[in-house]
Amino acid sequence: MFIKKTIILFLAINIQIFSLSNDLIKKRIDEALTKLPPNTKIAILIFDPLTQDTIYLMNHTASMIPASNTKIFTTATALSIMGGNYPLATKILTDDKNITNGIINGNLYIKGYGNSLFTGQDLDDLVQSLKSQGIKKISGYIIGDDTFFDDLYSRSDWISDETANIKLPPISALVIDRNRTIVQRRVRVRKKRHTSYQNVTAFKDISDPPLYLAQLLREKLIDNGIVVGKTAMKGETPSKAVILTESKILLKDIIKIINKRSDNFLAECLFKTLGAIASGRQGNSFYSTQAVLNFLKDNNIYSEGTSVVDGSGISRYDFVTVGAIVGVLEKMYFDLKNYQDFYNSLSIAGVDGTLRNRMQSSSAENEFHGKTGTLNGVSSLSGYLKTGKGEDLIISMIFDFDKKGARYYRGIENDIVEILTNWE
Repeated sequence: MFIKKTIILFLAINIQIFSLSNDLIKKRIDEALTKLPPNTKIAILIFDPLTQDTIYLMNHTASMIPASNTKIFTTATALSIMGGNYPLATKILTDDKNITNGIINGNLYIKGYGNSLFTGQDLDDLVQSLKSQGIKKISGYIIGDDTFFDDLYSRSDWISDETANIKLPPISALVIDRNRTIVQRRVRVRKKRHTSYQNVTAFKDISDPPLYLAQLLREKLIDNGIVVGKTAMKGETPSKAVILTESKILLKDIIKIINKRSDNFLAECLFKTLGAIASGRQGNSFYSTQAVLNFLKDNNIYSEGTSVVDGSGISRYDFVTVGAIVGVLEKMYFDLKNYQDFYNSLSIAGVDGTLRNRMQSSSAENEFHGKTGTLNGVSSLSGYLKTGKGEDLIISMIFDFDKKGARYYRGIENDIVEILTNWE
């Protein structure tokens, strides 16, 4: 009986200590939020995934613009569907199944499967691979194939009445050098009474990626002594074509760039890739959106008020709740297969990515791994925090504002993370 009473007393004391500690942390966060200008819309959810305790809650079901926190949905869904070791490839194939004497009596195809980091150097390597196989002549056409995705290259093509002014190169399944070329432009420079001209390096979007890549491949083949009988064009690879060589990158390596650097182009390419993989059909925004929503539904994640129209978060038509963000982060936290790849893709406070200059020399440095988000009038921050006691917390914050700049709200976000880091 004495032991039983002692245990009950011990539990009661610990519950009381936790309650007092929780009240204190709420008070400190409330104080931090008093610095916000009036009319700022706030949504915050801070959650302990192991104890299932809610540490702080404010407007967690409010549907708000997440900015680049949208990439959390894109990358988490992709990892769950495909796995971190899934290879995204660019392949060279032929419809000639009997290559003899180094001659391809047919066409050569270059087909993209969402390898958004494919470069000119990678293309050179593929040409060298063909040479090493003894290929000396191709009698047919060189054909570029990006039919793994649809041909709506611009976000404004698939998002009705899109108002976002951030432009990206064409989003296609077949990519080279991020679908941009480097050009030299001559510009006029005026200094007082004198005018001079100078060359400026700029980027130009590739308007037709499959045709451009087919033409470039043809040129490189000829430069390497391989005879090509016909011209370059774009088209579709036959289903029974044979793979001659390919260039691959793993999904976990792409999402590390997407989340750490908040790379919009790579995020949009991955968005369509997950749509293609999830549906088993051509990648498009509809299948991609359905893949994200199905991911939420299948994992019992709160989805009311969630609308995802792109993979990057550029669009102001993206709406989510911090409840949904925390739900996704919690799902990944308990996903033994994919958690490490997801966790490693996030920026580390004071160390790298979009958080490299934030929370430096503070208690949160190196302890918070998260995803930032910024649009005009929007700042968001979500991720995982290791507290001073070594406990894990999941944090999500979104601020919608019309006064001051994003840097001011990032300061409030930093303060809240640091308050939680020091929570004993």
